[in-house]
Amino acid sequence: MPVVITHLCIYPVKGMHGIAVSEAELTVRGLKFDRTRMVIDESGLFLTQRNLPKLAVMQVKINGAAVKLENPDGNSLTLPENTKGLKKIPVTVWSDTCEAFDEGDEASDWLTDTLGTHKGRKLRMVRFNDEYRRNVDRTHLKGEDSHTAFADGFPYLITSESSLNRLNERLIERGSEPVPMNRFRPNIVIKGLAAFRENRIDELASASGAYRLGIRKPCKRCKVTTVDQDDGNISDPKEPLRTLTLMNTVPGLHGAYFGQNATLLSPEGAVIRVGDDLMETE
Repeated sequence: MPVVITHLCIYPVKGMHGIAVSEAELTVRGLKFDRTRMVIDESGLFLTQRNLPKLAVMQVKINGAAVKLENPDGNSLTLPENTKGLKKIPVTVWSDTCEAFDEGDEASDWLTDTLGTHKGRKLRMVRFNDEYRRNVDRTHLKGEDSHTAFADGFPYLITSESSLNRLNERLIERGSEPVPMNRFRPNIVIKGLAAFRENRIDELASASGAYRLGIRKPCKRCKVTTVDQDDGNISDPKEPLRTLTLMNTVPGLHGAYFGQNATLLSPEGAVIRVGDDLMETE
């Protein structure tokens, strides 16, 4: 069976609702516009659904480089397309300190009114500085050059429909509810591989030769996978993490693994599309 792309998704704001697209531009930092903005609190701590699950219900729209946020009540905020007049500040994602632009007090007030404070601190929106370079950990690279914006560590996340089907079979066997693919917040979803075969290949390339993606590191999952991406609620704080751990999806690694972190091996600017045929390389 050929390997085919079935879904593409961009997350312009880290932790907020994704945007399904039929095509996207490939850049070394990920799909264009992916995770270029992020919510922090006044102390500079970056916030995700791990500590603010209701980020999931925040809808995001993009128009050029401008981003429009909309809360469940229909109230909206538009973030400007350019960074003119914005203050440059250091922000931290895990152990990486990088440069960003603070989107200002209006955005801060809107976010705080919508989502509340975090440990008594107001929320702020920041935008990645395009001139800054946040390198991917070279431990997992194979000679390529790779960097990213506000993603956890890699520019691309790829998941497989067959793997999700196998996981859901096990969840049902254990008396738990199946989960949709959006729990894993992938950029690229594929079909045509056997379940979890993505953990045993080195590269995926378009059959047309337009682009190549390096499969670099199994993605260890966190409690974001327990958050319903439509309402921000957590019905079972242990699943699907417990079942993934028991399945031992990546032999030799203990924990809940699902999906593969990836890098761009070909030059920037190619367009990736839903329906693209892919070839695998071990």
